[in-house]
Amino acid sequence: MRCPFCANDDTQVKDSRPTEDSTSIRRRRQCSSCGARFTTFERVQLREVTIVKSGTAGEERREPFNRSKIEQSVSLACRKRGVTQERISQLISGIQRQVETAGEPEVPSARIGEMVMDGLKQIDSVAYIRFASVYRDFSEARDFEEFASSVAEAAKD
Repeated sequence: MRCPFCANDDTQVKDSRPTEDSTSIRRRRQCSSCGARFTTFERVQLREVTIVKSGTAGEERREPFNRSKIEQSVSLACRKRGVTQERISQLISGIQRQVETAGEPEVPSARIGEMVMDGLKQIDSVAYIRFASVYRDFSEARDFEEFASSVAEAAKD
């Protein structure tokens, strides 16, 4: 593993332990050159999955599944909402596991967006609305009002 501080390739694992949700291994490493310490995470990847994104004018783009893109958007939706990083990681690990075990080499980005929305709906209604506003491309305040009222009605039931 390359040191992020000095780019030396020789680092040593000082401590390894599973994360709390047991979906990855947390490793504390130390660089033999500069002595810096840093943490890495090791996760199982069951298969390569390609995400199919729909573009304007009907063209499709394909790119490899990228967990960090989901982490970034979910973290942004949950910012200042009191949702722990551990809970966010559990949600994303669950989505990643579903995508990898589905057995499909290509997955539409819309399906992943719906998985994220379903997960956020269970965690925090404000984060759910924030994510939906970007995912569903709200363009006016009225879009927020309609969606928020449907979330409030669903919560009453």
